[in-house]
Amino acid sequence: MKTILKSIVFILLSTVVFANESDEVSKAFANANDLYKKENYEAAVAKYEFINSNLKVESAELYFNLGNCYYKLDKVAPAIFNFEKALLFNPNDEVVKTNLEFAQKKAIDDIKTVPEVGISKAIYAFVGTWHYDSWAWAAVIMSLLFLLTFLGYYFGNTTLIKRIFFTAMFVFLVGILITVSAAFLQKQNDVTTKPAIVFSSAVNVKAEPKSSSEDVLVLHEGTKVFVLETLDNWKKIQLTDKTQGWIEKDAIKELK
Repeated sequence: MKTILKSIVFILLSTVVFANESDEVSKAFANANDLYKKENYEAAVAKYEFINSNLKVESAELYFNLGNCYYKLDKVAPAIFNFEKALLFNPNDEVVKTNLEFAQKKAIDDIKTVPEVGISKAIYAFVGTWHYDSWAWAAVIMSLLFLLTFLGYYFGNTTLIKRIFFTAMFVFLVGILITVSAAFLQKQNDVTTKPAIVFSSAVNVKAEPKSSSEDVLVLHEGTKVFVLETLDNWKKIQLTDKTQGWIEKDAIKELK
C-alpha cells in the first residue's frame, strides 16, 4: 500500500513539474512573440534562443520564428540555418519554404543543384514527403487495419465477405511494405546526410585538409553544404553541384 501511495505521489509531483515547465515555455514563447510584434528583433532572438538552449525546446515553430527574426536583422546565415532547421521538423511547410527562398536570395553564392535522375529521383521524392516518424506511424496504422481485416476474413461467414476482407488484407499488406520501406529509407537518408550552413563571411574551400593546399573556390555565408568526412579541424564537404573540397570546421554549422 505504501509503495502504491509513493508511486501516486511521484506521478502527481512529476505532473506538476511538467505542467510548470510547460507553463514556463508558453510564457516565454508569448513574451518572445510579443517582442517580435513590437519589431524588437534582437530581444526576440535572445528570448527564442533562451527557450531553445535553456528550456531545451525544439520545434518547427521555434526555428521558424528565429529564422524570421534573423531575416529581419539581415543576418543571412542564421536566418537560413533556422529555416532549414524548421524544415527538418516539418518538411512540407510551404510557408517555411517560401521564407527560406527569400533568405537564400540574400546569399552571395549561387550554387546550382544537380538534379537526381531516373527511378531514384521518384523514390526519394516520394519518401521525402513525410518524416520517417510519420512513415512509421503510417506503418502502425496499416498493421492495425491488416489485423482488423484478417479478423473479418477469419470470422466471415460467407464467401463474398471473405473475398472482400481477403482483398483488403492484400491492400493493407502492400501498404505495410511501402510504409516500412519508406520509413527505413528516410531514416537512412537522415542519418547519412549531414547538411550544414556556412557562417563565415567568406571562406576558402581547399583541395586538401591543410591551409597550404590550393583553393578550390570561395564560399560565403548562407551557402548550404553537405559534410562527407571529418579530419582534425577540417570538414570534407560537397556542394549541391557535386563540387567537393575541404573547409575549416569553424566556418560552418551543422544542422543535425
